[in-house]
Amino acid sequence: MKILVTGANGQLGRELVKVLSAHHQVIGCTRNELDVTDLSKARDIVQEARPEIVVHTAAYTHVDQAEADQDRAFLVNAYGTRNMTVAAQQAGAKMMYISTDYVFDGRSTKPYREYDFVNPVNVYGKSKLAGEDMVKTLSDNYFIVRTSWVYGRHGNNFVKNMLRLAETRTEIDVVCDQVGSPTYAPELAWFIKELLESEKYGIYHVSNTGACSRYEWAKAIFAAAGLGVTVRPVDTAKFLLPAARPAYSVLDHMAIRLNGFSTLRHWRTALTQFIDELRSI
Repeated sequence: MKILVTGANGQLGRELVKVLSAHHQVIGCTRNELDVTDLSKARDIVQEARPEIVVHTAAYTHVDQAEADQDRAFLVNAYGTRNMTVAAQQAGAKMMYISTDYVFDGRSTKPYREYDFVNPVNVYGKSKLAGEDMVKTLSDNYFIVRTSWVYGRHGNNFVKNMLRLAETRTEIDVVCDQVGSPTYAPELAWFIKELLESEKYGIYHVSNTGACSRYEWAKAIFAAAGLGVTVRPVDTAKFLLPAARPAYSVLDHMAIRLNGFSTLRHWRTALTQFIDELRSI
């Protein structure tokens, strides 16, 4: 198949281009090559490429900055998604949109299923949910993949930040009142490939299995890396961040199970592999 990927230089986009290119014809579009906020440009590029699938990973992801930059967040995440969905629909292409656990408010005490009530608590989450609504309204054949706490070799992420801090610190404060599921970007990319090759449309929650607090995650990172860093549990309120975070955003994988796909590995297993890969670089 011919697949167009937006945000091709991003953390997930780069993994997707790598995984998909081994099996399909991939057109990876970076921000410089495709401004998703420009409807005419989006339509022209998609019409010229004539892909069978558009995978839309490009997004405004600055959670705290979005609180003061709401227009930009909605321009990219809502209207940029509208533009790519319209372009895909006019080209007769399947549409895949990458969304987030931040569409939930975090008040649940059990993992969120795909059709649970959404109620984002920050601008970023609201803008991503608006993007979901655009896809559901404007596309005939779509996948929406909500994921959480993504990390990998590319871009900035929690695991790399922790390892970077460990270069200069022996003690680190990490929040213990945010619970979710880490997701290893290469595994997410492989699942997306499998999903794209099907016609099992709808909303999917995709993360590595298991759950932890960020405090527990940080301890696991340093243990896997063999680093003697003391991690101190603190409340989110200590950091006085502009954007609220859902306290609990663990994703249940109901759609994966019911549609006959395989769940991803446990987050600890994936983390160990990632740390081992970093050592070999």
